[in-house]
Amino acid sequence: MTESIIRGSRRQLLQVGVVGTSVLTLSRLLSACGGSASSDPLDGPISQNMALVQRWVPDQIGPGAVRLPISLADNAGLLLKGPRVLTGDIRSVTDDSVVVKGLTAQRASLGEGLAPFWVFNTTLETVAFFTLVVDGGPADGAAFQVSDPSTLVVPRPSDRLPALDTPTADNHQGVEPYCTQMPEPCPFHEMTLAEALQKSQRVVLIVGTPAHCQTGVCAPVLDGMVTMSKDLTDVIFIHADVYLDDTATTVAPTVEQLKLTFEPVVWVTDIGGVITHRFEGVWHPDEVRQALI
Repeated sequence: MTESIIRGSRRQLLQVGVVGTSVLTLSRLLSACGGSASSDPLDGPISQNMALVQRWVPDQIGPGAVRLPISLADNAGLLLKGPRVLTGDIRSVTDDSVVVKGLTAQRASLGEGLAPFWVFNTTLETVAFFTLVVDGGPADGAAFQVSDPSTLVVPRPSDRLPALDTPTADNHQGVEPYCTQMPEPCPFHEMTLAEALQKSQRVVLIVGTPAHCQTGVCAPVLDGMVTMSKDLTDVIFIHADVYLDDTATTVAPTVEQLKLTFEPVVWVTDIGGVITHRFEGVWHPDEVRQALI
């Protein structure tokens, strides 16, 4: 489940994007994100009556490495437990042939009260429509498209991360507050992204709004980055919030410049500023840590 930036409606700029085969209504999903059920992601079943909630961005997948995070849901909302391991295949929408067989995804969690998720990783080089079919889950799976790279506007692996003047503690660039992490701003505002990219070090840029994130993902993933940064002192971490102010009606310049229609998102670069990884929607800090090893 990914926060989508809907440019036609500024007040509802960030909404949960549930795409593909999910049969749940938007209101149910929003209420489920903050549900009061048991928060421990204990073992649970999967069935054909469940929905696969796609937590990736459907229109920004290009050829190469493909990351497909999902959560499970029923008619009451997102589920707070599920199998420790899910397996599945990637099928062609055109002829239902198996394109990638035997994928495995481990259950991951960002903490108490948040729905667990499973990340399927694979490589697809063909521009086409596909479906992720999870063993034991709904037969129609979760559909997605691998698009022509020339149509993709959001920076992706192999692109150079744009040198942007992101807000800093000394220069908010008109963004108030410049960081909505609570109870105090995160430490990733000591320099701009442009300055960081001049340091010949690996850079991690995270765009997300902890105070206004309806899925509750932005704050824990940012917390995870703060913890990680204490160990990875050779990496520069930069954070940019999403909105121009607390009314949450206008996006900040960084969001416009990166052409984002979704958040949260994080990019990892090499020492030359070339993007090596992009994570969006939901991710575990260990995924980013692994990308930096």
